[in-house]
Amino acid sequence: MSGATIADAVRVGRMPWSGLLALFSAAFTAVMTELLPAGLLPQLGAALGVPEGRAGFLVTAYAVASTLSAIPLTALLRGLPRRPVLVGTLAGFALFNTVTALSSSYAVTFGARVLAGVMGGILWAMLVGYAARMVPVERRGRAIAIVSAGITVALCAGIPAGAALASAFGWRTAFLGLAVVAVALVGWVLWKVPDFPGEAATVRVPLRRVAVLPGVRVILGVTVLVLVGHQVMYTYLAPFVDFAGLGRTSVVLLVFGVGTVAGIWVTGVVIDRFPRVTLVVVLAVVAGAMAVLAVSGGQGWAPMAVSEGPGWAPPGFSGGQSWAPLGAVALWGAAFGGVPTLLQSALVDASGAGNADAATSMQTTVYNAGIAAGSLAGGLVLEGAGPGALPWTSLPLVAVALAVVVAARRHAFPACRA
Repeated sequence: MSGATIADAVRVGRMPWSGLLALFSAAFTAVMTELLPAGLLPQLGAALGVPEGRAGFLVTAYAVASTLSAIPLTALLRGLPRRPVLVGTLAGFALFNTVTALSSSYAVTFGARVLAGVMGGILWAMLVGYAARMVPVERRGRAIAIVSAGITVALCAGIPAGAALASAFGWRTAFLGLAVVAVALVGWVLWKVPDFPGEAATVRVPLRRVAVLPGVRVILGVTVLVLVGHQVMYTYLAPFVDFAGLGRTSVVLLVFGVGTVAGIWVTGVVIDRFPRVTLVVVLAVVAGAMAVLAVSGGQGWAPMAVSEGPGWAPPGFSGGQSWAPLGAVALWGAAFGGVPTLLQSALVDASGAGNADAATSMQTTVYNAGIAAGSLAGGLVLEGAGPGALPWTSLPLVAVALAVVVAARRHAFPACRA
């Protein structure tokens, strides 16, 4: 799409769907590249001649490289036109997924994963800002929601489909497929995604000044609190489900995933009209879900048990168990599905669209740090106090995040956009 066409679309308030869906697909490809190996560790380990534990380091290497590269490389590339940078990252995904597919050396594969992680760090730092610049301000939240939905679709449908493809045709085919998708995306981006100029050195706001813009640090702090609280519970959902006797973990994860899809759709509908209220509501729902899981889980789900009479129940969910905790998981998924989009949109509003790449590079780092900290904290709680303590650990973190959002109504989370 030409620059003139984009400008016309922005003036009349239309959504540039083709360009936004290209960015959606880029997010999908990045998540697939990062997480697909997690479901293929036995095959990867056997092919590369390493134990499954070392094969798992291929996931870790990507995540660490993405976290460490986001801020410095975003700062380095801020002056360049945006579309060539986007095309370069997609070409990098194509190259490094191809290397992964063809390699029989653990060292070579590890190096390819590190470099793919660097591409991921650059991509995540620019996608939100790119989407924000493609639409008028009153459509900004919806545009960010569309792009962010690529993450949800990858987690809920892409990863299972990739694992099925790998099971049927081999794991190398799955990575070659990702490489082909990335190549196709290069053409799609060149065809339908507008180019935007980089930031001139004379007007470029240094990263340290972006960090101290009113509201930015508060939003980053809320991001950490929410991600740590979420990850404490989500990472160790399987042992919690076993402890509480809910049934099969796969069923609970399916319920959470379906809720997430619904949540991000609803968020996309309401975010541009009610950004602050929506964030307050979803954080309150997450906190409420954690409270239900904490109370019910600690009592083995028994106090609210349904009758054992005939009736439908999902596979892996027996009649003697309560629907309330499963409903809490569904609400948790639905509420959390909108949280990343709401926080990203708030950050773009606080920093300004021109500083969005710099601000979201910080959020990318903070987001990954929150995931790592939550997983570590959850593991320590699991070993020290047992699975029943996990939701009690998550609850105060989410509650504090909610309190901060309620209090920070001037700059970080105002009722209306400026």
